[in-house]
Amino acid sequence: MTQISVIIPTYNRAIFLKKAMDSVLNQSYQDFELIIVDDGSVDETKVMMKEYENRVKYIYQQNKGPASARNRGIKEAKADFVAFLDSDDWWAKDKLKVQLKAMQDSPDYLISHTQEIWYKNGKVLNQKKKHRKFAGHIFDKCLPICAVGMSTMMVKKELFKKIGLFDEDLPCCEDYDLWLRASVKFPFLLIDKPLTLKQGGRPEQVSSKYAQGIDKFRIYSIKKLLEEDALDNQKRQLAVAELKRKCKIYGEGCIKHNKKEEGKFYLDLMRQYSIVLTIL
Repeated sequence: MTQISVIIPTYNRAIFLKKAMDSVLNQSYQDFELIIVDDGSVDETKVMMKEYENRVKYIYQQNKGPASARNRGIKEAKADFVAFLDSDDWWAKDKLKVQLKAMQDSPDYLISHTQEIWYKNGKVLNQKKKHRKFAGHIFDKCLPICAVGMSTMMVKKELFKKIGLFDEDLPCCEDYDLWLRASVKFPFLLIDKPLTLKQGGRPEQVSSKYAQGIDKFRIYSIKKLLEEDALDNQKRQLAVAELKRKCKIYGEGCIKHNKKEEGKFYLDLMRQYSIVLTIL
């Protein structure tokens, strides 16, 4: 059985997909299967995939969003380890080799991630301090932002049996949601090498499309965790505090942009959890 299942979800990204696939197929470590989940592309993706038909597993589905595409890949995966790559990112040549060895050398870890290099308009983009990567128990780091890059990840497939799959109700931030759930229970192994490369700042990216309202989805994820009562007292306090902060910022932003009803909803939610925090 192959050691690693590599999953690339894609939607109308033929122009970038070839580079992503080639970075996988040219890895120094070759014991993997590559699964492409095409989430309803209407560009040249299908035609381009004919060039790779003997080297990859290509799955086409109606457009259901990135969470659905990732979950379809997980269900199709045959290996014990699963690695994710977004279709507009790419990997350093030794990424799979280095990361798999790190996980085999530290068998208690179910999750690992790597450092990454960001590009914008062809130039290296310096990452902000808040984007620093962390190891170990990182729940507090996962609350404010998506602290783990999707294309940096390698996990043992058994993780999904323990925490579930990506939440398909989320059109964005499905990665934030999953890693937040994972960080409640499990430590993260950090491979402190820039093995993942990504190009950002394009308007068609999901993160750009939802940039103005991205905290709305993170509030949903934190609230879901709190309602499941899955947190110890310390994590619960951290989660409530972050929920309040995000509700205040998002609610006030909505009111500023004449979305008064939506703004009121999130400010009321903030007040509800203010009472919860005083009880804690």
